[in-house]
Amino acid sequence: MAEKTLEILFHETLKDIYYAERKILKALPKMARGAQSPELKAAFEKHRDETEGQIERLQQVFELIGKRPQGKTCAAIEGILEEGEEILEEFKGQPALDAGLVAAAQAVEHYEIARYGTLKRWAQVLGMKDAVKLLDATLKEESMTDDSLSALADQVANQKALKAA
Repeated sequence: MAEKTLEILFHETLKDIYYAERKILKALPKMARGAQSPELKAAFEKHRDETEGQIERLQQVFELIGKRPQGKTCAAIEGILEEGEEILEEFKGQPALDAGLVAAAQAVEHYEIARYGTLKRWAQVLGMKDAVKLLDATLKEESMTDDSLSALADQVANQKALKAA
């Protein structure tokens, strides 16, 4: 059996987040259509555009390590996205729908932040300066998206859900 190195772990985790980003890209239009507030719809549409750029950055990282871009099934993102689907179905037309969608989107963001943070650290340890820059750019975008989702929750979604109670 071949030795499992940090480089191999880096590549496997890169495949995991590549798969996740592509699944997220497919899920965002459905979340945007399901959102009730125009602000949340716009946030999902903006994140869809950002996700396309993040996928391109991941493809560049694959290129830097001499591997072809390839995903590996990520059970974690499958479960997180499934929970988002459940919220869309169970809360459709209800005052708490947007609050639930924000929470589901933040679960996605927190997963991405964890993955990108780890990949960035490993790239630093492995001396992959160009990969560090690409991963850091995405990590910053994911953190900003999380912050803007928190603001949307506070200013719009949670208040709407609360007033209806």
